[in-house]
Amino acid sequence: MTPQPTAGPGGAVETVFRMEFPRVVAAVARIVRDVGIAEELAQDALVAALEQWPRDGVPDNPGAWLTATARHRAVDLVRRRETYARKLAEIGRDADLVTAPPEPPADPDDIDDDLLRLVFTACHPALSAEARTALTLRLLGGLTTAEIARAFLVPEATVAQRIVRAKRTLARKNVAFEVPYGPDREARLGSVLDVIYLIFNEGYAATAGDDWLRPALCEDALRLARVLAGLMPKEPEVHGLTALLEFQASRTAARTGPEGEPVLLADQNRARWNRMLIARGAAALARADAVASGPPGPYVLQAAIAACHAHAYRYEETDWHRIAALYALLAARTPSPVVELNRAVAVSMAEGPEAALPLVDALTEVPALRDYHLLPSVRGDLLSRLGRAAEARQEFTRAAELAGNAREREMLRRRAEGMGG
Repeated sequence: MTPQPTAGPGGAVETVFRMEFPRVVAAVARIVRDVGIAEELAQDALVAALEQWPRDGVPDNPGAWLTATARHRAVDLVRRRETYARKLAEIGRDADLVTAPPEPPADPDDIDDDLLRLVFTACHPALSAEARTALTLRLLGGLTTAEIARAFLVPEATVAQRIVRAKRTLARKNVAFEVPYGPDREARLGSVLDVIYLIFNEGYAATAGDDWLRPALCEDALRLARVLAGLMPKEPEVHGLTALLEFQASRTAARTGPEGEPVLLADQNRARWNRMLIARGAAALARADAVASGPPGPYVLQAAIAACHAHAYRYEETDWHRIAALYALLAARTPSPVVELNRAVAVSMAEGPEAALPLVDALTEVPALRDYHLLPSVRGDLLSRLGRAAEARQEFTRAAELAGNAREREMLRRRAEGMGG
């Protein structure tokens, strides 16, 4: 959902504001220590720009203008508060800042530090996963409430409530606007990465609705991952997530057919894979390896698996033995029934369906997978390869009944029909 330039000063305001919104909010939040108020002050700066730019012309550095205007209003707000002295002590502002209109920081790293604080604040564990996702897209993705609602196929009022409640929760709990360090950092960083990955996955394979892919949502998540990698260059898992998304995004053009129907990995035209994104993914994975000081984390392992697919020019050339081994490491690092299901698929390709079927059968008793449509889908595929067509048909039919996405549901129905009566 990249902003599109439009003609005239008004269009310039909209374009610049969309691009600079996260940094404006981050810079103001450092002063007011409240992301809700920071967003309101950023919106005030937009109104000021809409009033002044058509009259005075677009400034040479419009992003800095918006940031300076919003920060100036933030300082005015703090000055008017009865608790100004306490707030002044908390944020360590000096007298010069409040006696003259503040200028944007000269050092870009200052802005980046603010943006990093905003990332961790929006993904605070005090918020639900849904609230973190909505707030991240709003504050860091610059998406409107309506755009977020359309992306996740939920009512706009629901998204608005999630965002409002998230801001209130952060304010009520007096969440510090800071990057955590020490033992809290890894847990908090994991939440940040999980939110970005969730956003990407919803665009990569939509859980509901009529469209199999929502590329704009993938683009938003990939942009957030790249920003985070620039802000945290020494964190291997950040580079791992970025690599994973680059590799996954490289397949987008080949994942749907002419009518928007899903195209399975084995059937994709790999000439349509984006080699530039694959190269970016390989570079990000190399950076993750370069800064790692211990065993690989889950996102680095998943990126390594995606790299195996990306580097195979034909499906038959895929190194399934390595993929199965990587899934075994991932299962040991972060045990999950979904990881085990994926490992079973890799084992079936490396050693044959007869070796994988017991692994899948063991997962049928796992409560978390009871309504997971990919479990019967995988089982149906294994049974089909073993020549057990009638059983495969039953599994594909059940998978279609569980699938929430219309395109995927239709594909599974066709697979069931292909198994005969």
